[in-house]
Amino acid sequence: DVQLQASGGGLVQAGGSLRLSCAASGFTFDEYAIAWFRQAPGKEREGVSCIENDDGRRMHADSVKGRFTVSSDKAKSTVFLQMNNLEPEDTAVYYCAALPDRCGWVYYGGKFYHTKSPKYWGQGTQVTVSS
Repeated sequence: DVQLQASGGGLVQAGGSLRLSCAASGFTFDEYAIAWFRQAPGKEREGVSCIENDDGRRMHADSVKGRFTVSSDKAKSTVFLQMNNLEPEDTAVYYCAALPDRCGWVYYGGKFYHTKSPKYWGQGTQVTVSS
């Protein structure tokens, strides 16, 4: 069975850090890109970061660039999202998702457009940043 197990969320003060993990199983990890999305109450889902496991290419939304870093440990089939200098606006449920081969994120006009949907989704992990 395919599983994407997200963990590491919690409550943190503004300026603090958290590291999210997404442990994958049931598919060939190296052949997929892993993305992090987030959704806050009343807001649309937002793509945060994505990493392509075949070549290590990484993408980060402008809203998190310079603060968040996505990385991958192929030996453990796990992707991490290191989140530093957290802001109250980062409060959301964070989801990891797997896309075959490439992220499919195209950057234009200051934002990423998602040209394909993830094949697999993990459950969410709550991140709450207090001011």
